[in-house]
Amino acid sequence: MASVKNLKKDINYVLGDIIEAVYIWEMTTTGKPTAESDAVVDEAIAVFDSLIKKVNQKDVENKKQHFRQINKELEDSAKKLVDKVNDL
Repeated sequence: MASVKNLKKDINYVLGDIIEAVYIWEMTTTGKPTAESDAVVDEAIAVFDSLIKKVNQKDVENKKQHFRQINKELEDSAKKLVDKVNDL
């Protein structure tokens, strides 16, 4: 298992890249935010907050399994968000 520090970096980079993709889409199409793009950014921020809260949780019995679950949740959420970005 990679370190907690690396997991936090992965969460930050993956969700940051998704938000950046939304901003690039905005600049290349409408030039301004739309309701749909704002919703995707808000959802990415909510996922980020949720995952970081879980990473910082201290009362965990099986840490290895806990962090695997967080990593899987990151992958699933990222796939859903990327699909939403592609649908914009």
